[in-house]
Amino acid sequence: MGADTWWFIGASCAQLLCALFLLRTRSPERTELAPQALALLRGGRRAAVVVALVALHQRGAVAAGRKGTIRANGGPGRTRDPVQLGVHSSLRRALGLRVLASQPRARRAVDALRAELGREGLLRPQGRLLVARTLLVGTVVTVVTGLVVTGPSGAGLALALALGAVPAGAALALLFLPPTTRAARRLLAGLRRRHPLPAHRREVTDGNLVLLYVALYGDPALALFLPRFSRDGGLLGRGGGSDGYATGRSWFGGGDTVGGTGGEPGSGGGGGSD
Repeated sequence: MGADTWWFIGASCAQLLCALFLLRTRSPERTELAPQALALLRGGRRAAVVVALVALHQRGAVAAGRKGTIRANGGPGRTRDPVQLGVHSSLRRALGLRVLASQPRARRAVDALRAELGREGLLRPQGRLLVARTLLVGTVVTVVTGLVVTGPSGAGLALALALGAVPAGAALALLFLPPTTRAARRLLAGLRRRHPLPAHRREVTDGNLVLLYVALYGDPALALFLPRFSRDGGLLGRGGGSDGYATGRSWFGGGDTVGGTGGEPGSGGGGGSD
């Protein structure tokens, strides 16, 4: 195996080491997170916006609009949560979930939360993750290019393939590394063990617990606790309505109950309507 082949393999190993440096994370400083943060770890931007909408709905600040959209139904209430405020301020007209999640104010609020989770070692920063994945792809390309350009044969080819397979295989495996860190996945798994999804919504009367369940389980918790709001507002599945926009008003009130109280629990455990 010639010196040129060694050079390509060395370059691929250097790229792999740089990617590993960018992907490394430190241990989180705390494990108590708001529901929007837990949802972001579990399902990304869309999940965080959904939890914010549920919290706003508990206070009567948003309601389902026409054609699978969400509309504002008054002020945001007493909250200082940046994601909830960003989502509510984006609802100048009824919007589908996908369009709502892409609105500038909502995006900025979720991006700030994502950055905070990155500093705490629960999410890999997007910029570092993008550069790392570019380096990982470059690692594989460098190995393949080296084999093609240098053209080793016989025993040299076998040795080059064996040596090149190490960085190339490691790079391919790391390409599928999720944005969440191992600490974040342990945190979510531990919370799910301590808070399994109940069989019936009457088992839960605390609105904060409803937010936690939606953050941890997504659609199953939405369908259990807020079936009408989730269905009519386009929160289940892909959701969002056909064009993402609607005008006018739809129903608000009646229907879903939690804990047999005649209404969905509010953020402080009180009743509210779905």
